Amino acid sequence: MNCGHMNRMLLGAILWITVAIPALADPTKGDWPQWRGPTRDAKTPGGPAWPSSLDALTKRWRVELGPGYSGPIAWNERVFVTETESNEKEIVRALDRKTGTELWRASWSGALSVPFFAKANGDWIRSTPACDGESLFVGGMRDVLVSLDVATSAERWRFDFPERLSAPVPAFGFVSSPLVAGEFVYVQAGGAFVKLNKKTGELIWRSVDGDGGMNSAFSSPVFANFGGVEQVLVQMREELLGLHPDDGEVLWRQTVPSYRGMNILTPTVYGDGVFTSTHKNRTFFYRVANQDGAFTVNEAWNNSAQGYMSSPVVIGDHAYLHLGNGRLCCIDLRSGKETWRSKSFGKYWSMAVQENRILALDERGELLLIEAVPEEFRLLDRKEVSDKECWAHVAVSNNEILVRDLGGVTLFDWPSANSKVTE
Repeated sequence: MNCGHMNRMLLGAILWITVAIPALADPTKGDWPQWRGPTRDAKTPGGPAWPSSLDALTKRWRVELGPGYSGPIAWNERVFVTETESNEKEIVRALDRKTGTELWRASWSGALSVPFFAKANGDWIRSTPACDGESLFVGGMRDVLVSLDVATSAERWRFDFPERLSAPVPAFGFVSSPLVAGEFVYVQAGGAFVKLNKKTGELIWRSVDGDGGMNSAFSSPVFANFGGVEQVLVQMREELLGLHPDDGEVLWRQTVPSYRGMNILTPTVYGDGVFTSTHKNRTFFYRVANQDGAFTVNEAWNNSAQGYMSSPVVIGDHAYLHLGNGRLCCIDLRSGKETWRSKSFGKYWSMAVQENRILALDERGELLLIEAVPEEFRLLDRKEVSDKECWAHVAVSNNEILVRDLGGVTLFDWPSANSKVTE
């Protein structure tokens, strides 16, 4: 057995016991600091229990913005949003969480024209920023990652991937949302997967350079632990990989059947494996094993469900996946059996989870509250929250819901009987 692998297995097991999946914030505080929340799985632990209806949902404030796909994020008293202005520049704004008042803004040139077949969905900024309380990390369309001071908007550093790494500007722009863990930032950019020092912007390593369809990567990374080894789970356009966070070593890789490389959603960890689904293809569960320091990957099951852009959520032993045909389905992760499908809704859902409740934002501007049970589709309530399309990921923080549509961002209060709305 390789001694290096043995040492890293032992260290990984210790780290996993003490820190589990790295989060940017204490989940019990209710901050929503990055793509899909504090643990990047759309779960919202802490805070008051969600109501059983949307009747009490009320708008506190709204701020008009230029178009954008980036999800809003929240840290302490601030909300951060991005936008594209006049197809010329990208803007980042910090808003007061209580009132929506603008606290600061930063901007830079960031126009990019996406391929013609994607034009219907616009050329706007896509990557959801990440915040660690001191810095805000923003991915600009022309493959640039910018670090801004949370308090003042001062630029701390900028990494221009095409310029620094001689990489082509990705056809669909910077889409992958950065992951911050410890002192580092991880992201798919520059035709590779990279690790940067979050304080200085120094490149620590560059892995799978130009390998497996990295250009215009769509999916966002998450942390996982398989076989006692902490690793970064990366879904590229044609492959799924586990990378060691210390040096970017490829621990394992698995080809994922795809249609034109449309592996878009964020893969989901369940037990000893990975759940994923691809456009116009199938849904897969891959089991990852560590045998004496060498990783193996095997397809445990697949089924005919076809995901697309909407990342799934896992509750208990079941995954809830919004499909390319607009339906929500429930899949038993132990067997791969699909237990039900709903009627068709919109083209895209972003979802947040508390216990067995799902709050879903439909791309058509409707919020849906669902009781997640494997027996049947149970829609508890629904409410229109925007007359514009909503492609950005919904953010949920305690009794607040942030909805970013193509014309602005709105903060809604959603108080339960035992919660108190901040005045």
